[in-house]
Amino acid sequence: LMVRLHGASDRIVIGIYIFYNLVYALASYPLGALGDKIGLRQTMVIGLLLFAAVYAGIAVVISPIGMAALFFLYGIYAAATEGISKAWISNIAATSDVATAIGFYTGLQSICTLAASSITGIVWQIWSPAAAFFLSALGTFFIAIYFILVFRAPFSRLPSAAKYQACTVLTFSLAVLVNLHYFE
Repeated sequence: LMVRLHGASDRIVIGIYIFYNLVYALASYPLGALGDKIGLRQTMVIGLLLFAAVYAGIAVVISPIGMAALFFLYGIYAAATEGISKAWISNIAATSDVATAIGFYTGLQSICTLAASSITGIVWQIWSPAAAFFLSALGTFFIAIYFILVFRAPFSRLPSAAKYQACTVLTFSLAVLVNLHYFE
């Protein structure tokens, strides 16, 4: 919407989204491998920080080329978080509860999508489109800090009940943060 708001043609808008999807597709495998190498939490944090930078940039950049550069980074963000979040949930859920945990995550993701879209629409209408993007960038930055500071303990060493609670909290957190990208 912001690309169109700044006067880009429908052709340019569609081209930028195709570019984003291409970057996302090409970066997903390498970023999944990076997650295996440096850790899922670290990869998620990198993705979230990219998201915060992209959304802050979208609030101020007005050129189609600048937007294309931001959508390149947006594709990297998506590749660094979408599959990683599900892998992370799979790693901390009990083996017998993996499908339930991912189903719970997906359900919360849908609810959060509705809430985030509604909040964004209100902020967009009352203040401005830039305010909606800055709010999303700021929220995502704080979620990245949350993951850096809170999720430090290796979950494999936690007792079973603690694993379930940690999985529930992490699943909810991931559902909320992943849906911040609907603030557009």
